[in-house]
Amino acid sequence: MATTSAPGTEFSDDLSAGFVDAGEELAPGTGPWQLAWRRLRRNRTALFFGGVFLLIVLLCLLAPVYASDIAHTTPTAENITGTVREGGKNVDIVSLTGIPIGPTWNLSHYFLGADANGRDTAVRLLYGGRNSLEIGVVATLLTMVLAVILGIVAGYFRGIADGVISRTLDIIWAYPVLLLGITLGTVNAVGGIGPLKGNNLLVPAFIIGFVYIPYVAKPVRGQVLQLREREFIDAARQQGLSHTRIMFSEILPNLASTIIVFIPLILANAILLEAALSYLGVGVAPPNPSWGNMISDGLQTIPAAFHNVLVPGIMLVLAVMSINVFGDGLRDALDPRAKVRIGR
Repeated sequence: MATTSAPGTEFSDDLSAGFVDAGEELAPGTGPWQLAWRRLRRNRTALFFGGVFLLIVLLCLLAPVYASDIAHTTPTAENITGTVREGGKNVDIVSLTGIPIGPTWNLSHYFLGADANGRDTAVRLLYGGRNSLEIGVVATLLTMVLAVILGIVAGYFRGIADGVISRTLDIIWAYPVLLLGITLGTVNAVGGIGPLKGNNLLVPAFIIGFVYIPYVAKPVRGQVLQLREREFIDAARQQGLSHTRIMFSEILPNLASTIIVFIPLILANAILLEAALSYLGVGVAPPNPSWGNMISDGLQTIPAAFHNVLVPGIMLVLAVMSINVFGDGLRDALDPRAKVRIGR
């Protein structure tokens, strides 16, 4: 995964220079975060896709409501021998040849059809989104927290600490993300990883969060190496501040824009990697739904029931694309070298 260059520490000065070049005067007291918000607010494409992602999150959070109050089923309830009323007649949910029913477009009865086991595809789609988003968020939090701490410690102390941390990150970095994820997922599927075993959603979350640590820690370390030589760090040392206070009260605030830029990037990749691992059978374990294992199960009914692949595939693409587009807009808004005209 390619890393993303983050804004530098000369935030307000570079922003001001950019607006002067554009012929725009800044209002007195306008801060860098206000300028970034104005830039983002005028990026309608980023805001639109950010809204799309929020809509997907809202729909997935309402999965229990839809399942219990509208569809009257659960994501794991099988109904192979059942029938549903469609077109004035009873239709088998799963035919004698094993072909599931397609979309009925009736919210209360198999709106998006059924899978090969007679389970409601719409219900599983929403619950699968909940699982995928939960894993993505937990993995992103794990990556960001550990990567920022390791990057700050390595860049600030240098020497032995930097050598040990950097070489460890290099070892993880040396393995392709998907290959390392498959390896750890297979280890968990066979014997479990520590106390986390079976269908626990934290297992794929920890695996994904672990493999992405070097992709954030290395850029953070590089920026800290520059920050530690700045005058305000020397002034903090002269005042007798402890190393911990310098790292987390002086250096960490200057990494805020970098951290914000990386969050949507890692979230999108975490959701995509979870889908890939679940597709290969080493992510979310059945019968828990996930967009990845829904696509894998749907391949068994192609081409007669193509909707079982198309529906989760579209949701996965929409979620990842919306996060990436919004993340690009956020990066542009925080980039002090961008020259965007600001209206009042």
